[in-house]
Amino acid sequence: MAFLGILFVGGFIGWFSGFLADKDIPNIRIGNFLAGLIGAWFGNEVIGDFGPLTGGFYILPSLIGAVFLCILVSRIMSMTNNS
Repeated sequence: MAFLGILFVGGFIGWFSGFLADKDIPNIRIGNFLAGLIGAWFGNEVIGDFGPLTGGFYILPSLIGAVFLCILVSRIMSMTNNS
């Protein structure tokens, strides 16, 4: 059951981070979902544990990490497409 919570919250964080960053990763749904999961993990590891805990993620650091990752990946993808 915890695994489903992690997937649901990670997916929501990925969708919301793509909305906040106004950037989409290629394969929008899957890319933002993976950015949400990886960014949430990254944010929790780097920034720390604060804010509300939902589905195994602290929401604020997870959202910050996912937005950062969305912006980073979309910037890298745009740089490689222009070359």
